[in-house]
Amino acid sequence: MSKIWTIHGDGKTIKPGETVLPEERLSWGRTVSIGLQHIVAMFGATFLVPLLTGFPPATTLFFSAISTIAFLLITGNKVPSYLGSSFAFISPILAASAGGNMGTAVFGIFATGLLLAIIGLIVMKVGSRWVNILMPPVVTGTIVALIGFNLAPAAYNNFVVAPVTALVTLTSIVLITAIFKGMIGRLSILIGVIIGYITAIIRGEVDFTAVHDAAWFGLPEFTAPHVNPAILGMFLPVVLVLIAENIGHIKSVASMTGRDLDKYIGRALFADGLGTTLAGLGGGSGTTTYAENIGVMAATKIYSTAAYWVAGGGALLLSLCPKFGAAVASIPGGVLGGATVLLYGMIGMLGVRIWVENKVDFSKSINITTAAIPLVIGIANFSFNIGGSELTGIAIGSVAALVIYHLVYQIMKARGFEEIDKSI
Repeated sequence: MSKIWTIHGDGKTIKPGETVLPEERLSWGRTVSIGLQHIVAMFGATFLVPLLTGFPPATTLFFSAISTIAFLLITGNKVPSYLGSSFAFISPILAASAGGNMGTAVFGIFATGLLLAIIGLIVMKVGSRWVNILMPPVVTGTIVALIGFNLAPAAYNNFVVAPVTALVTLTSIVLITAIFKGMIGRLSILIGVIIGYITAIIRGEVDFTAVHDAAWFGLPEFTAPHVNPAILGMFLPVVLVLIAENIGHIKSVASMTGRDLDKYIGRALFADGLGTTLAGLGGGSGTTTYAENIGVMAATKIYSTAAYWVAGGGALLLSLCPKFGAAVASIPGGVLGGATVLLYGMIGMLGVRIWVENKVDFSKSINITTAAIPLVIGIANFSFNIGGSELTGIAIGSVAALVIYHLVYQIMKARGFEEIDKSI
């Protein structure tokens, strides 16, 4: 193992201003402690997806661990990343599994992962410039925003199940965020959910039967995909979000480590696509690179991929404890309602953040038109049935963002409008 990572300094201390690079590591004791922090950082968001969609939490954690390990292998240990549950899949999963057939939703995840893996292979072959041309910041931000705001009704439906518990959960998250800094502040959603869970127990809203009956050790519950091409229109647009998240992750790590990692964008897309495909074969939620773990790296200045191997291995072990998964699955709707009011709003605001960070100018007609129409489509959740395939707000809004931007761009370019040069 020492040949994979070189020891940073004496392996015990980090001098002020120093960073531990991806190919370095500290002592294994310190590396394990950092890896455990990564598990805690990804835990809240990774488990919220199966709780909200009805997927088995242990299964999702299992494929999250497998995907993380595969990512590290495919990127040659050069890109530190944890692959957790993607929130972009929540809306299509809820729509596809409304009839109780989780296999249909699993097929959508499988198909999305396969498409992303193919795109990753293309990027590895021809480079990533075409992705930036296809999806400029105004388009990417719009798609991310409409996915978050499209979920608003789901948050409300959970909130009204137990308004008191939901309000305690939401208030706890807000206060923890405001009062605490560092790791506690970063874990505000997880801690808020714990407080809400305790509240729900006191109010008699938690059923522990499944926890009592579950074994301590065992394989997760797997679900095979059920082929249904009609639902692909709801899932495939999620690829656009996964591309944006992966590229954003690569850029963030490159900025923090002072390295050019663009050559790994294709590998990252392929690795995430492979992880999502595997999840789709066995009944786990689709995966994506996790900003929560970027936060841990930013706070510690430790970018060692060794810590992510610890995180992936630790998550894999936890996934093999059915009792642990049952305990997580026992979190009631009221708690989830409180957490998702903030969480879904945060997803929407991530789209706004993309606009801000890339200085998208909404005084330009091409930008405001590209954003305005798809956002209304996504929030109102427009739906159409075309040839037996149901297209919902996310799919229609994503396609609309792409078509409107490129159509208006070409028309304005043909007419020689000066503003077009500053619209990307």
